[in-house]
Amino acid sequence: MRPLGKSAKLANVCYDIRGPVMARAKQLEEEGHRILKLNIGNLAPFGFDAPEEIVQDVIRNLPDAAGYCDSKGLFSARKAIMHETQRLGIKGVQIEDIYIGNGVSELIVMTMQAMLDIGDEVLLPAPDYPLWTAGVTLAGGTPRHYLCREEAGWLPDLDDIRAKITPKTKAIVVINPNNPTGALYPEPVLRELIEIAREHQLVICADEIYDKMVYDGAKHVPLASLADDLLFLTYNGLSKNYRSCGYRTGWVVLSGEKRHAQDFIEGLTMLASMRLCANVPAQHAIQTALGGYQSIYELVAPDGRLTRQRDLAWEMLNAIPGVSCVKPQATLYLFPRLDPKVYPIQDDQQFVLEMLEEEKVLVVQGSGFNWPSPDHFRVVFLPHEEVLREAIQRMERFLANYRKRHST
Repeated sequence: MRPLGKSAKLANVCYDIRGPVMARAKQLEEEGHRILKLNIGNLAPFGFDAPEEIVQDVIRNLPDAAGYCDSKGLFSARKAIMHETQRLGIKGVQIEDIYIGNGVSELIVMTMQAMLDIGDEVLLPAPDYPLWTAGVTLAGGTPRHYLCREEAGWLPDLDDIRAKITPKTKAIVVINPNNPTGALYPEPVLRELIEIAREHQLVICADEIYDKMVYDGAKHVPLASLADDLLFLTYNGLSKNYRSCGYRTGWVVLSGEKRHAQDFIEGLTMLASMRLCANVPAQHAIQTALGGYQSIYELVAPDGRLTRQRDLAWEMLNAIPGVSCVKPQATLYLFPRLDPKVYPIQDDQQFVLEMLEEEKVLVVQGSGFNWPSPDHFRVVFLPHEEVLREAIQRMERFLANYRKRHST
């Protein structure tokens, strides 16, 4: 038989959050090793349960959820999302402007497929959530990464954005709150981003899946609430704020100026129809989730579990020689830096693989988030405090041995 290779479209596509290092972790588990997993923002395995009222709504509606629904989603769910946009100050959103998908992941790929022609460029943050880069690439587009500056609290470098805009630039992606850095962008920065998009007639794609998962009394400002003369695509869902990753329920809301984008909207509607609909049972959770008690605020309160674990992980990482970390204002993640003078890393995937082999701690290398230098990795602070403490102690031991091996 002639060899069957992967499609050439996948040549520059990667998703290292579930890449080769995780595959090795799975092998080690099968061999009987206990792996401490700080690699993925999957809340349920760490005891963060979906709110009971959401679970009950899905159960109660299950007998009526066996058929296809409208390709854009259940009317009741989209109406609840529309009311949420009104609460957030996003103007003019109608039911037909809302598309429900099998998680935000599906909607990223779908909207990029509908928007991009071969060679179109999209501005993406570095570091980014890698599915954005993959989605642009799969759609035939060219990712252009703008830097977020660690010394500025991981805020976007506006000059770098301006320098990377070309006549082929079609859209800019803003991930706020940011995965993997935990940064929360202040309103003046958001307004500057809008002004850049306005000047160059760019579509703004706002990934706001962590918008309620913020700490220390900070407030998230929805990007689309600040203007209505540009086309905004705002992505959100149940996975994080409502601890329902496995439900695979997300949505994208189109707002602002849409008259020039009718052809794109027609294409997006066609793609939504081609997959018939998003999974129906989990859509029954949306109305209850958005309209009910927001238990996420207990978890991010000053004495909440997520806040305590963030503080513990941040303090322990910063206490390790040669490691520094900006304190995250939001999300589930830290993105610590390894001083290259102390840790002369050439290949950061090999580095995290060595950590896994030696200490059975699983993290994701910074290059997996399209960070250009091998000097960062992402840590998830979801495990209970005692497990988190053990994991970072193992990490500290590995780093001490690494320093000894590479000292000059």
